[in-house]
Amino acid sequence: MIVTRFAPSPTGYLHIGGLRTALFNFLYAKANNGKFLLRIEDTDFNRNSIEATEAIIEAFKWVGLNYDNSEVVYQSKRLDIYKKYIDILIEKKLAYYCYMAKEELDNLREEQKREGKTPKYDNRYRDFNGTPPNGIMPVVRIKAPLDGNIEFTDKLKGKITINAKEIDDFIIARSDGTPTYNFVVVVDDALMGVTDIIRGDDHLTNTPKQILIYKALDFKIPNFCHIPMILNSEGKKLSKRDGALNVMEYKEMGFLPESLLNFLLRLGFSYGDKEIFTMQEMLDLFTLDNLSSSPSSYNESKLLWLNNLHIKNKKDEALEKLLNMNLNLESSKKEILFRELKERVNTLIELKDMIDSILNTPESYDEKFSTKIDDTTKEILISVLDSINDFNHIDAINTSLCTFAENQNIKIGKLLSALRCAILGKSGGIGINELIFILGKDEIKNRIKLFLSKTK
Repeated sequence: MIVTRFAPSPTGYLHIGGLRTALFNFLYAKANNGKFLLRIEDTDFNRNSIEATEAIIEAFKWVGLNYDNSEVVYQSKRLDIYKKYIDILIEKKLAYYCYMAKEELDNLREEQKREGKTPKYDNRYRDFNGTPPNGIMPVVRIKAPLDGNIEFTDKLKGKITINAKEIDDFIIARSDGTPTYNFVVVVDDALMGVTDIIRGDDHLTNTPKQILIYKALDFKIPNFCHIPMILNSEGKKLSKRDGALNVMEYKEMGFLPESLLNFLLRLGFSYGDKEIFTMQEMLDLFTLDNLSSSPSSYNESKLLWLNNLHIKNKKDEALEKLLNMNLNLESSKKEILFRELKERVNTLIELKDMIDSILNTPESYDEKFSTKIDDTTKEILISVLDSINDFNHIDAINTSLCTFAENQNIKIGKLLSALRCAILGKSGGIGINELIFILGKDEIKNRIKLFLSKTK
C-alpha cells in the first residue's frame, strides 16, 4: 500500500508551496487507495510556534485534505525513539561521538577555504579511541562511506548519482542530545511506513544523506519524487509579495479552498488542456507521470479566474452559507441576484460587498455621478415613481421603463443612469431591471425619494 506524508516545521505558517506539496502527496496516496499522513517536525525548540502549529492544522481543515490515522504525529514526543536508534548506530560503530569544538570546526573550514578546498569536516574523531577532552559535549556523527557512489532514482529527475566523497560525516545528534533533521526524518518515515516521498527539490541535497541513514539502520528506502519550486513571474523564488502567503490569508481574501487547490494542482500537473478540476477529478486523474519537471510560475490573474469559475459552479445556498448571510429574499429574486453577481466577482469578498451594496440603502452618492442629475432629470425620477409596480418578471420591468421613456420623449439611457444613481448611489453593477425586480416596488420608491430629498 502506498503511504505518503506531509511534514511541515511549525516555525512559520503554512504557505502555498507547502500546501501544493501536501496536495500532491494527498492525491497520490488517495488515487492509489493508500494513506496520507501528517507529521509536525517540531524538534527545533528555539523556533517552534504553537500558533504556527495550530494554523497548519486549521489550513488542512479548511482545504479538506484529511489525513489518515486521525492523529497528527509530533516529533517532539518521539525523542526517546530517536535516541534509541542513535544508540544502535553507535553500538554498531556506524556512528560516533565527535568532540571537535565549534571554534575548531570554524577554523578548519576557514583554512580549507584559503586553500581552495570545499569546507568539510576532516573525520578526526571517526576512529577515536583516546580519552575525550574535558569540557566538550560531543555531537554524534554518522560514518559516511569514504568512496563509491550513492545512487537513487527520482520519479521526475531520473537516476541520480552522488560521489560519496561529497558527503562528510554529518551530524545526526547535537551536543545537547537533540537529533538533527535528516536523522529524525528517516526514522519517522521508516517507522510510519512511508513508501513514497514527494517534496520540493530544495530537499534534493538531503536525499543522499538520508539514504545513508536508511542503509545504516537497515530500513527500506522509499521512492523519491522531488518537484520543482514555484517561482514568481521573474523566475525567482516566490516571496510573500508574490503570493507566498499564509494559506489562511487566502481564505480571508475570499478564495474558495477548491479554487486554491485547483490552482496549485495546475502549478506542476497537467492533463491535456483541462484547467478546471473538482476534487474527485483530481483523484481520478492524478499520476506522478503527469507532473512537470520544470518550475511553475505563480500567476495571480489565473488564481482569480479559477476562483470566479468555482464561484459560478457553487450553488446559491452554499454561497449564502459561506458568506454567513441570511438573505431575506424570495427564491426567484435570490436566484437572479446570484446569477448576476457570479458573472462579476472573483472573490467571496467582492460578492459580499456587491450584495451589501445592492441590499443596503446607500448612505451617500458618488459626487461625480450624482452631479450629472439635473433638475429636469429629477423631475423624470419623480414621474417614474408611478411606473414602478410589483412586477412578476424582469421583461415587464423593461417594457414599462421603455414605454415611460418613450412617453416622456427621453433617451432610455438617461433614465436608467438616473435610476442607478438613486438606487445604488454609484455607477456600475447589475442591470436596473434586475435591481428593481430584486428590491421590489416599495424599496425602489423609498430610495428614489431619499435621493431626491438629499439632492435638492
